[in-house]
Amino acid sequence: MVDNDIPADGGAARRFRRRRHDSMIAGICSGAGSALGVDPTIVRVVLVTATLLGFGTGILIYLVCWLLVPEE
Repeated sequence: MVDNDIPADGGAARRFRRRRHDSMIAGICSGAGSALGVDPTIVRVVLVTATLLGFGTGILIYLVCWLLVPEE
């Protein structure tokens, strides 16, 4: 049986959580950046781009994450 909370490399597991101390609205982009290991600004730019080029898809993704992702 494989435990999904422990990464294969033995490092600490990264969990997607909303972060309050580095947030602008709800902490979704900050939490995603932390979980992915990138700067939250990059996640924000990608989300805005998805909103503008994807006919509002970015806003829908943000709202769904706001409802489903637990707070840190």
